[in-house]
Amino acid sequence: MPDETPLYNEPDQPSVDISYELAGGIMRRWVVVRHATVWRPPTDVYEQDDRLIVVVEIAGMHHSDIQVMLQGQRLIISGVRERHTARDCAFHQLEIPYGEFRTEVSLPWPVLRDEVTASYRDGFLRVELPHAPAQKIQIVSVDEEFSSERDATDDEGSDL
Repeated sequence: MPDETPLYNEPDQPSVDISYELAGGIMRRWVVVRHATVWRPPTDVYEQDDRLIVVVEIAGMHHSDIQVMLQGQRLIISGVRERHTARDCAFHQLEIPYGEFRTEVSLPWPVLRDEVTASYRDGFLRVELPHAPAQKIQIVSVDEEFSSERDATDDEGSDL
C-alpha cells in the first residue's frame, strides 16, 4: 500500500486569530497563527553499501532535543523546535515551521539495532542503519540409522 503522506511539508489548516490594538493613536493588527498538528521535516532515505541512510533537515535544534526510535520495522524521528523570538515582535512572513515534528521511515529489511548511529551537524540529522545479515535456516538431514532400526522393529512385530 503506497504511503499517502505528501512529499513536501503541507501544513494542515491553521487557526488564525486576528486582534487589534490601539497604541499611541496608532491602530495595530496582530495575527496569531496556530498549527494544531505536527509538522514533517524534509527527509531523504537512500541505500549505500550495506546500510540505509536517513537524512532529516531540522536546523536550529540541539541534538538533545531530537528523539530517534526504532519500533519494529519503522524508524521514528521526533522532537520540538522552539521559536526564539521576542514576544512583542510583529511577523511579516512565516514560513519556517516550529513546534512538534515527526517523520517515520518504513525500513525495507531488518537492521543491526546495536550498530545504528545518529549524528546531528549543520542542521541535518543523519541516521545510519546497517543491514542485518540474512537469517540462515539450518537444514538437518534425517539419520538413516534411525529409519533402519524402525524397519527392524516393524519386522519383529510381524512375526506374531
